[in-house]
Amino acid sequence: MLNIALFGPPGAGKGTQSKFLIDEYNLHYISTGDILRKEIAEQSALGLEAQSIIAVGGLVSDEIIVQIIEKTITGNRHAEGFLFDGFPRTYIQAYILEGLMIKLHTKLDCLISLDVTEDVSVQRLLERGKTSGRSDDNETIIRNRLKEYREKTLPVLNFFKDKGIYHKINGVDTIEKVNTQIRKIVNKELSKKLLNIVLFGYPGSGRGSQGKALAKKFNLEYIATGDMLNEEIKKGTAIGNEIKELYENGNLVSDELVVRLIEKKLQESKDVRGYIFKGFPRTLVQSYILDGLMQKHGSSISKIIEIEVPTLELINRLDARSKTENCMPYDTSTSRIIKRLKEHEEKTIPVIEKYNKLHGVIKINGMGSFEEVLDRISKAVEHSFKDIT
Repeated sequence: MLNIALFGPPGAGKGTQSKFLIDEYNLHYISTGDILRKEIAEQSALGLEAQSIIAVGGLVSDEIIVQIIEKTITGNRHAEGFLFDGFPRTYIQAYILEGLMIKLHTKLDCLISLDVTEDVSVQRLLERGKTSGRSDDNETIIRNRLKEYREKTLPVLNFFKDKGIYHKINGVDTIEKVNTQIRKIVNKELSKKLLNIVLFGYPGSGRGSQGKALAKKFNLEYIATGDMLNEEIKKGTAIGNEIKELYENGNLVSDELVVRLIEKKLQESKDVRGYIFKGFPRTLVQSYILDGLMQKHGSSISKIIEIEVPTLELINRLDARSKTENCMPYDTSTSRIIKRLKEHEEKTIPVIEKYNKLHGVIKINGMGSFEEVLDRISKAVEHSFKDIT
């Protein structure tokens, strides 16, 4: 996900550059004025509250604004990212946005400020006033607006300068030159991002084979907890011996052991473009662990994909697998297969629902040939992969 804040005084050309950013990077545009008017028009609870404040000449509180922004973000989960225009306007709102981004398991990637002098702003807006019909396009009001921008908004730029994500662009250049400067900044930011995919699906849906194929196709690191556990046992490591003892006593491997292995994998992986997680997270607790691990390593989940296969087909596939060298312990009888499917439904489906609320889950039809399913999944991740290359 790519999140950008676009700054600049009135007349800097934010409208023109916003359209470029939205079209170029498939971002969802968030203007506080626009989304506030939308809530009022829809007569939502937040809209009615805001309307009652505006009706008596009051200013809509940050509390209402941040709720509307959060609603907008969670309501557009399939967007590739968000472009903020007009928020944050104040130093306090900068902290609010940072807290909101943390809550939504994402972050503001860069703030781009279009730099123009006051005289240029005034000249552009007076020129616009000849055709716009806007009552605020007169010199007295324009200079008041610029004064307010300097006093309230410029401290916000200092906040993001300290974060190291502030970028200033000469807004007096031609539209094309400004486009080019913005593209360089954004593409540089995208080059730092990892493509991290969590692959979900019931046992028998083909997660393992598809995950490995995707990893190879997109040069990603494949992380399958089951494979990692078995590899440690095979190597006879200290962790492997601990896992073997747990298996022999019929006990489950603790989250602590699994996390140690995943963390080890993340630390050892060099020059990778991202990760595909299969078999983790299986529970809600593990989902929070994974979010924390990603954040610790300066990254986050990019795509959540679920391979969907009808239940009867899953049973047929697992039964057929039981007769091969790839047989899993739960493949050996119909009752065990059903128990494993039920376990997935009870423990893992809530994880998928959680991610669906936060990020959106891409559903992939798992029926058909291996190549057909791989092609469907590949198309779902290609746009994100293109962005980080």
